[in-house]
Amino acid sequence: MSGHRNGGDLVIETLGALGARTVFGIPGQHALGLFDALSRSDLEYVSSRVENNAAFAADGYSRATGEVGVLFLSTGPGALTSLSGLQEAYATAVPMVVVASQIPLSGLGARRKGMLHQLDDQKASAQNVTKAQFSVHHASGIPSAVQDAWAAAVTVPQGPVWVEIPQDVLLGRVLVPPVEDALAVPYDHPPRAELVEEAVRWLAASRRTAIVAGGGVRRSTHDAQQHLRRVAEMLDAPVVCTPGGNTAFPWEHSLSLGSWVEDRHVTDLLEDAEVLLVVGSSLGEVTSNYFTLAPRGRLIQVDAEPRVLESNFPTLGVRADAGQALAAISAALAETQDAEAGTAPGPAPQVSDWHGSTAAAVVAEINARVSARLDSQDLSRERRFMAEVRAAVPDRMQTYWDMTIAAYWGWNCWDAQSGQFHSAQGAGGLGYAFPAAVGGALGLGERTLAVAGDGSAMYSIAELAAAVQHGADVTWLIVDDGGYGILREYMEGAFGGATATELHRPDFVSLARSFGVPAEEVTVDEVGPALRRTWERRGPAVVVVRTLLRMWSPSHLEPQA
Repeated sequence: MSGHRNGGDLVIETLGALGARTVFGIPGQHALGLFDALSRSDLEYVSSRVENNAAFAADGYSRATGEVGVLFLSTGPGALTSLSGLQEAYATAVPMVVVASQIPLSGLGARRKGMLHQLDDQKASAQNVTKAQFSVHHASGIPSAVQDAWAAAVTVPQGPVWVEIPQDVLLGRVLVPPVEDALAVPYDHPPRAELVEEAVRWLAASRRTAIVAGGGVRRSTHDAQQHLRRVAEMLDAPVVCTPGGNTAFPWEHSLSLGSWVEDRHVTDLLEDAEVLLVVGSSLGEVTSNYFTLAPRGRLIQVDAEPRVLESNFPTLGVRADAGQALAAISAALAETQDAEAGTAPGPAPQVSDWHGSTAAAVVAEINARVSARLDSQDLSRERRFMAEVRAAVPDRMQTYWDMTIAAYWGWNCWDAQSGQFHSAQGAGGLGYAFPAAVGGALGLGERTLAVAGDGSAMYSIAELAAAVQHGADVTWLIVDDGGYGILREYMEGAFGGATATELHRPDFVSLARSFGVPAEEVTVDEVGPALRRTWERRGPAVVVVRTLLRMWSPSHLEPQA
């Protein structure tokens, strides 16, 4: 049997030894050796219909399970089609190992051969959307390359890593013995001691500290959420989560501002803080309320990605894993507070002073102002829609949101509870939700929810076939407003009218049913019961709501008292 093993077997064996369970992708001419080896393994293969969607599916699988997503690609067009999906994983720090085939060794760098799928430099195409890129030119190098790629993928900041293997290396018989074990240990990124000491000096002296919790808190494997809560309570600090950090801090907590990063009231509070502690966020476009945030106090920014530190604001930059940094800050704060109080060890909450009010009172006031702002605008349909969906979704269900108006609401107001909120806000590409939810459902073995607009739904409609083929328990909620709704709203606001935003679209119910998928169209008031009906089914289901949702104005004048 060993005489028939090829380079593809080495890839599969190494992945299995590293703990991979599932592979996403699409076969291709140069990758046939890889897929032939897959047939001899215990790895589950998920057959997507478009490479971009396969990347989204591997991304959704990884976010749901906490495992490394694995993606197999063929050469040239297949590899290139995956890139926008990989951009989302790269921007959101989702760990993936991408194995792409290449033309035979004899053709590399020899454009004159004119081989099918040939690119001048395929690996260079992946450089903007992957953490690292490896090329393998001989079979004995495959296990080490895959193992190194896995280690890089799980090292913070996590992300997709590209491994490229020529066709003849994948097909050739190998003398390398079967891979029996593999170990890929992430590099550790604890904070530097002097930076923690300086940060704690700032925090201990501050009477008004606020915290921004980003996606790095969620993705940390070092109990970041537990440490975040402890630090917030010790500092008596209000906490707002970014869209990527949604669920990093419990919404019901008296210090929680939810995820209302796009509301000016929350922005005002962040600006008023003497010290703003930003953990696992670049303070980018959305989190900074579209770069209107202008902090008047000092900033401490913790992130595992050194390139984001001080990229938007002058800060005390701490390169570290969010959980490790928060644990160190928590321990140092406890020592400081114990020393000041002259008591036995045990952290006591710091008493903050927000201009004569406690932090909890200020948080309650800000949350009330956000609600009053929404009340002052004609948003009953939108709020009813979000409330109906939230009430129908079980607490533990993981949800995936496309770049659509419903997702923009979700970024700010979705309480994910014990489930998780996943969206495409990292890169902002269309078509993410459904294939990612398929990956999540297959990884978890339980139902997930995808929310998309009619425009973004058309990007991933082919994956209904994959969902049926693999029996994915996924509900797809499509909000049909006849076009690119958010772009329509932007253009109407900026120019008084919209251009190129209106779309001819199919009858989504009939189209879904043609794939063998149960589907129905309902009104906003009926969306909750319709979703609940899908929870009782097996396999994919589609619910269509034909309505026009609008965004709220984050700076709308409030009604006079």
